[in-house]
Amino acid sequence: MYEHFYGLSGRPFQLTPDPDFYFESVSHKKALSYLGYGLSQGEGFIVITGEVGAGKSTMVAHLMQRIDPAQLTVARVVTSALDGEELIHVVAQSFGLAIEGHDKAGALGAIERFLQDEAREGRRCLLVVDECQNLDIEALEELRMLSNFQLGSHPLLQTLLLGQPEFRALVANHPELEQLRQRIIASHHLDALGTGELEAYVRHRMEQVGWQGNPAIDSNFFGALYTATDGIPRRVNQVMNRMLLLGAVEERREFTLEMLEAVITEMAGDTQHGAQNAPVREEARPAAPARVAPVPASMEIAKVRAMLAERDNRIAELERIVAEVARRPAAAGAPTDSKAIEAIEARLDEQEHSLRHVLTMLIEWFEDDSREAA
Repeated sequence: MYEHFYGLSGRPFQLTPDPDFYFESVSHKKALSYLGYGLSQGEGFIVITGEVGAGKSTMVAHLMQRIDPAQLTVARVVTSALDGEELIHVVAQSFGLAIEGHDKAGALGAIERFLQDEAREGRRCLLVVDECQNLDIEALEELRMLSNFQLGSHPLLQTLLLGQPEFRALVANHPELEQLRQRIIASHHLDALGTGELEAYVRHRMEQVGWQGNPAIDSNFFGALYTATDGIPRRVNQVMNRMLLLGAVEERREFTLEMLEAVITEMAGDTQHGAQNAPVREEARPAAPARVAPVPASMEIAKVRAMLAERDNRIAELERIVAEVARRPAAAGAPTDSKAIEAIEARLDEQEHSLRHVLTMLIEWFEDDSREAA
């Protein structure tokens, strides 16, 4: 949608991690240095933490692009609340191992044989575990036990742990994780973008899709954007997505503070509305929601085009009324018709409602499409 209006080759602020948009902030550069050092050691644990949306997954995706699969076999686990036995089976699956039944000993044996085979072929193995704050102590202990696998004196598995700040605190302080702490060879906490980095981040992502100054961005825009997002990349992406949608709908060629304020207000309203309509938790597990068949994209496009055409017709009609009212005083020397002005104001209110409706539909369509793609 907005890509066509602004002449962009793609969506620069998708919420799903994309290594093509990787931006190396000061903190990201340090994290990659620690990762590089840790990987060169070939053993133990590397721990990277950061706030939700700080860019951990994007950084790892960028790292994976630089790894030679002939030298390093990588498996990735994105955890939910797994216990130790469940985690072992998920790790086996992530390495492509089929385990019959739910036999933990069988899964461990299969993992060890796989790691030994890879080592004999000259490949090291890396396990990337994301969202580690969801793991319980038993599961973390199982990961430590996996690091014991060796072929002679050669360690067979290295593990990269990614988590939110609470995971950092857990690892540092929990008395049952002392052995795991002793095996951490590198760790780093990924900070948000600095005030001077946010503008470069936005411009970098825009330039990746061919941005050449359309839309122009107000010089005061980035400071206000930083205040609204705290420099968290995912929050920046959310706001900028809405800005591009709003700009395309209103046919704006420059992003201003007023537009940013409107977007922030609307997003806050969305959050409040979602909280008010959130389902009440019950003790029993709720039934899975029924899947609703998606509306074909062609139908959505037709709806949007129809509404935009309606908007254009309303604008043309308002312009005609304004011109007609403007001519009346000049021809008759009489004061402006108050009823005509009231009619214009009513039409303007109606037009504003219509535009809001179009914008809401565009946003819902875009976000549904993003979720489906993810």
